[in-house]
Amino acid sequence: MSSPEQNSILTIALLAAFADGSGDDRERAAIKGIADSLAGEHGAPQLPQLYQDVLLKRVNLQKAVAGLTETAHRQLAYEMAVCVCDADGAANAQEVAFLKELRAALSLDAQQAQQVEQTAAALVAAPLTETAASPPSPAASTRSDAELDKYIFNHALVNGAIELLPQSLASMAIIPLQMKMVYRIGQSYGVQLDKGHIKEFLATAGVGLTSQYVEQFGRKLLGGLLGSVAGGLGRGVGSVATGAAFSFATTYALGQLAKRYYAGGRQMNTALLQSTYQSLLGDARQLQQQNLTQIRDRARTLDVGQVMQMVKN
Repeated sequence: MSSPEQNSILTIALLAAFADGSGDDRERAAIKGIADSLAGEHGAPQLPQLYQDVLLKRVNLQKAVAGLTETAHRQLAYEMAVCVCDADGAANAQEVAFLKELRAALSLDAQQAQQVEQTAAALVAAPLTETAASPPSPAASTRSDAELDKYIFNHALVNGAIELLPQSLASMAIIPLQMKMVYRIGQSYGVQLDKGHIKEFLATAGVGLTSQYVEQFGRKLLGGLLGSVAGGLGRGVGSVATGAAFSFATTYALGQLAKRYYAGGRQMNTALLQSTYQSLLGDARQLQQQNLTQIRDRARTLDVGQVMQMVKN
C-alpha cells in the first residue's frame, strides 16, 4: 500500500472519529497525541497535518475516498470507519449518516458492507455476562490477589495478541474484552456494574474508546499488517512477528486500576484515578516488553472466530 493510500484511509478513520459531532476535548486531545506519536514512530510526518485538516474541515469525504482505487483498500477503509464509529456503542444518527455517505462514496458491495456492520454490531451488543448472577457479598474480593493478577495478565495477553491479528475487525474485540474484565473485577468485590458505569470509569481514567481504535488501526496500517487482508474477516492469522501489541499494556494497567478502585470502595477521585492509571501504564509497558514473545506466540494460535467467541462468552 502506498503512502497516499495510507493517508486516505487514515483520513477516513479520523473523519469517522469526529463524525458524531460530540466535540469531546479529551478524545480530540488523545487522537492528536496518537497522530503525533505515530508520526514519530513510523516516520510519517503527514499524520499531524491530516489531523489538523480533518479538525479544521479542510478535507472532505469525497477527497479522501478519491485516493483509494483498489477494492480491497476501500473495503478496509470502511471496516475501520465502522469500528471507529461503533467504538463507544451503537452508532448515533450522525455516525449512521456518515457511514451511509461513505458506503456510497466507496461504491462498496452491499452484502460485504452489511457483513461488516453486522459483525461490529454483534461485538458492541455483546453482554457483559451470560447469566444474571447475583452479586457476591461486598465484604472482600471473592478471588485472591494472585488470582486477580493472573486473570488480568491473561486478559492483557489475549488483547495484545488480538492487536497482532491482520484482520481490522479483530481489533474491535479489545474494548469489549476490557469491559468484561472490569465487570468481573468489580463483581469479585461485590459491585454489580453495567456498561454505562464501565464506560464512565474508562473515560474518567483517561482510557479513550474511539482513540484506542484509531491508535490500533494506525499502528497496523503503518506497520504493514493491514491492506493485503482487507475484507478478510475469518481468514487465517498472517505474519505476527512484528508489532508491539500496545493493547497488552493498556489492558493490564486498566485491570490493575480496577482492582485498586473497587478494593478501596470506589473512593478515588478523578485526579487520583488518572495519575494512578498513568503510573500503572508505565509499569505495564515494561511488562509488555518482557512478554512480547508470549504475546506473539498467543497470536499465532488465535483466529477471529475464537476472538468473537470470547466476546460473546
